[in-house]
Amino acid sequence: MLSVLIWIPIFAAILIAILPVSIPKHRVRFIALICSGIVLLWNLFILLKFDISNPGMQFQEYLPWNETLGLSYQLGVDGLSILMLVLNSLLTWIAIYSSSKETERPRLFYSMILLVSGGVAGAFLAENLLLFFLFYELELIPFYLLISIWGGAKRGYAGIKFLIYTAVSGALILATFLGMVWLSGSTNFAFDAFSTENLSTAKQILLLAGIVLGFGIKIPLVPFHTWLPDAYVEASAPIAILLGGVLAKLGTYGLLRFGLGMFPHAWSIIAPTLAIWGAVSAIYGAVIAIAQNDIKRMVAYSSVGHMGYILLAGAASTSLALVGAVAQMFSHGIILAILFHLVGVVEAKVGTRELDKLNGLMSPIRGLPLISALLVLSGMASAGIPGLTGFVAEFIVFQGSFSAFPIPTILCVIASGLTAVYFVILLNRTCFGRLDNLAYYPKALWSEKMPALILAAFIIFLGVQPTWLVRWSESTTTVMVAAIPSLEKTVISEVALK
Repeated sequence: MLSVLIWIPIFAAILIAILPVSIPKHRVRFIALICSGIVLLWNLFILLKFDISNPGMQFQEYLPWNETLGLSYQLGVDGLSILMLVLNSLLTWIAIYSSSKETERPRLFYSMILLVSGGVAGAFLAENLLLFFLFYELELIPFYLLISIWGGAKRGYAGIKFLIYTAVSGALILATFLGMVWLSGSTNFAFDAFSTENLSTAKQILLLAGIVLGFGIKIPLVPFHTWLPDAYVEASAPIAILLGGVLAKLGTYGLLRFGLGMFPHAWSIIAPTLAIWGAVSAIYGAVIAIAQNDIKRMVAYSSVGHMGYILLAGAASTSLALVGAVAQMFSHGIILAILFHLVGVVEAKVGTRELDKLNGLMSPIRGLPLISALLVLSGMASAGIPGLTGFVAEFIVFQGSFSAFPIPTILCVIASGLTAVYFVILLNRTCFGRLDNLAYYPKALWSEKMPALILAAFIIFLGVQPTWLVRWSESTTTVMVAAIPSLEKTVISEVALK
C-alpha cells in the first residue's frame, strides 16, 4: 500500500523522461499532472484508513534486501509522518499544475519533480536508517537541476551552493547513522533493531550533534541558512514551493524522528541549547525579512524564522508542543506554498518583485484584485492571525513550550509579532498605496488562481477546524514524550525558570 506513494512517481518520472520528443509540451505536463493526482488521491485514501489511536507504525511493508549490510526495504507510517506525506503529494500536484505549459525541456522538468516526490515520500516512510538515507539523498541531484536549469539569473551559483550544503548534510547524517549502529553493536539498520540506551552520555551527545547539524543544514537553521535565500529566490515559483514546503520538512522530521526519538536522554540534556537556537533563528529570520526589498527574498527569510518555532517545540518535548510542531510543519508548508505561488504570479504579470516598484495591486485598475486579496490572506496566516491555520499551529507550539522554556518562547512570540510587521510592509506597498501610474497589468487566468484558491481553502478550513490538523499526531507524540527521562525534564524546567 505504501509503496505506491514511492514507486508511482519514480516510474512516472522514468516514463516521462523516455517519451518521444515529438509529444507536445502540454501533453507532457498533463501526464505528470495525472500521475501526481493519482498519488495524492491514494495518499488521502491512506489518511482515511489511518488509525489515530495507534501510536505505532501502520500499513507496514517488509522485504529483505541486503542482510550483509543490514539493509531492508521496510516501510511504515505513524502520526509523525502521515501529514508530511499528504503535504508532499499535495504540493507536488500544486507545483506541476502551477508550472507553465510552455516550460522548456518539459520531459526533464516534470521527471525531476516526480523523482523528488518519490524520494521524499520514501524518506518519510522508511523504517531503516540506510533506506532513509538513500531516499534522503535521491532528491539532491533533481533539485540541483531544477534550480540550475530553470532558475533565475544567478541559478548556477544558487544550484552549486545548494548542492554543497545538502551534500554536507547527507555526509553528516550517514556518518552518524553508521556510528549509531557500530557503537550500539548492532548489525541491522532497522529502526527497532538497536538502542542507544547502553551508550555513554558522551557518545550519545556526540551522535546527536551529528543528527542536529545534519538536519539543521537541511531545515535550515541559523547560521547554516545561507544557501536558502539564494536557492529559494533563484528557483522558479513551482520549485520554490517544493523547496520550502517539502524539502525543509525533511530536516524537521529528521530532528524529531532520529534526534528526539532515538536519543531521548541526550536530547533532554541539550534541549535548553536547542530552545535558544530556535529562538535565535526565529528572531533573526524575522528581522532580516523586514530589511528586504525583494518580496520573494522576504518570504524566503520568513521561512528561516518559522522553522525556529519547530525547533523550540521539539526542545520543549511536551505532548502539546510536539503536536504543535507537527501542525506547524504542515501549516508552514501550505502557507509558504501559497506565498511563493502568488509572488510568482505577481512577478509574471508586473515584471518585478521590488517593493519600491509595486503599488496598488488591489485596485481593479491594476487587474490583480483577487491575487492581492489572496496575498493578504496568506500574509495574515503567516503572521498567525486567529481563524487561520498559522495561528492554530503557533499557539499550540507556544502554549506547549512555555512551561519548559519561558524565555525562548517569549522571544518566539516576539518573532511572530515581527512577522506581522514585515507582512504589513509587504502588503501595504504591493496591494495598497497611491497609484503612481495607470498601468493595467494582464489579468490572472483562473488556471493561475486555482492553486492559490485550493491552498487558501486548506488555510481557512484547518484554522476553523483545527482538530483535523492535530488529531493525527497526538498518539505518536505522547509515546515519544513518555520515552524522555522525567528526571532530565525536571532539571530542564528548573534551569529554564532560573
